[in-house]
Amino acid sequence: MNDNWLNKINWSNEGLVPAIAQDSTTGRVLMVAWMNRESLELSAKTGVAVYWSRSRKKLWKKGEESGHTQRIVEMRLDCDEDVILLQVEQQGGIACHTGRESCFFQKLEDGRWVVTDEVIKPPEEIYGSKA
Repeated sequence: MNDNWLNKINWSNEGLVPAIAQDSTTGRVLMVAWMNRESLELSAKTGVAVYWSRSRKKLWKKGEESGHTQRIVEMRLDCDEDVILLQVEQQGGIACHTGRESCFFQKLEDGRWVVTDEVIKPPEEIYGSKA
């Protein structure tokens, strides 16, 4: 695969681009993460979401510990060419490390954040004692 498509992206000064993972069936936003050139290229080649972990400073294949991988159905680039949208099939139905379907499980109601989504599987069952 020619990598000229990677040059079209307006990378941040740190060489990153935000990536939104969206359920390809329901349209629900599952999570937001960061990608660098290598992780985006790997994602395109393998069809599985690979992100850049800013805290660990390394590539992070989504689901490498939990088994909740994301199979990429489609990739899109926004109009400013600085955000990636990944439409994915979320394996296991859990995208969030808290054991929920989506990382966006809190809704602002009357000036406070309210948890709206139930935990599908407790993190300690997903990650063991590391949770």
